[in-house]
Amino acid sequence: MFGPRIRMKSLSQTCRSLSTLLHSGVEIKKAFAVAADKTTDPRCRRAMQNIGEGISRGDDVSTAMRQQEDAFPDLVIDMVHVAEQTGMLPEILAHLADHYENSLRLRITFLTSLVWPAFQLLSAIFVIALTILVIGWIRVSRGGDDFDILGLGLTGAKGATTWLFCTLGPLAGLLVGYLILAKTFSGKRFLDSMLMQIPVVGGCMRSFAIARFSWAFYLTQQTGMPIGRSLDASLRATANGAFIAASPQICCLVRSGEHLTDALDAVGLFPNDFIQMVDVGETSGTVPEALHRLSPQFEEQARRSLVALTAALGWGVWALVAVFIIFLVFSIFLQYIGMISELSQGI
Repeated sequence: MFGPRIRMKSLSQTCRSLSTLLHSGVEIKKAFAVAADKTTDPRCRRAMQNIGEGISRGDDVSTAMRQQEDAFPDLVIDMVHVAEQTGMLPEILAHLADHYENSLRLRITFLTSLVWPAFQLLSAIFVIALTILVIGWIRVSRGGDDFDILGLGLTGAKGATTWLFCTLGPLAGLLVGYLILAKTFSGKRFLDSMLMQIPVVGGCMRSFAIARFSWAFYLTQQTGMPIGRSLDASLRATANGAFIAASPQICCLVRSGEHLTDALDAVGLFPNDFIQMVDVGETSGTVPEALHRLSPQFEEQARRSLVALTAALGWGVWALVAVFIIFLVFSIFLQYIGMISELSQGI
């Protein structure tokens, strides 16, 4: 999020623009200059200009890309390198544009689906804070003592502030901690492996990763990339730490002569139905094509998993709100019972 890498949307648009220009016969150095002028992303524009200068010095495109301080994902650089050797650069750039457009759609779907549960949770927190504040004002304006509605010693403006700090603070801390850990491979591997153990969340993450793996494996195989590099690039394209961490084991098994089906099955990350599809494709020698045909189904499965995740989060937030409401009702009830008891004893 805070790194120098080109945004996915800009990367997709630039790959599409370069593919169109090169298909039409525009000279490669000129194509990068035109692509630099078209993009609105300053980081992408600077990278395109630097690549154009590298080509002028005699560098090939992939070498010039590697010199751009991690501006491009490894998948792009690896595929461009093979495409230059096979003379398929325009076609591969078009496939890369499709891949990142697809990944961007999945990401947007995921983030927008989380908006409503997050809004519900924040609304519940702020409503309780407002309740503490308003009841405190009413009691003070009528000359009474502060009314501790939660039974936690939180009353008035100070209590509302304390409530917000104690609820929003940990949430903000978790978010910042996640972003910091996700910047390192070991942290991302730990987080993704842990999150994938959660029933609904894990299914959603697995579906997203498999959809991306299927797209990337088809694309890398289209370039004629060796199977080891193809698998490694495809697993890194999942952006899932658990799948990326499994790459050495899968590649080692394949290089030692194991079937791809057995290698994927050995890491325990791919569901049985996916393994069976790969087995059928491997038997007929059409694994990339089979995954390419089935990738829309994997994407749809990811979307269904996302709907289930959103519903689970929504119900979780509503359950939390219900607990708060029940707690408030009983708290108020007990407060008044205590007041009635004191009055009855004074009679």
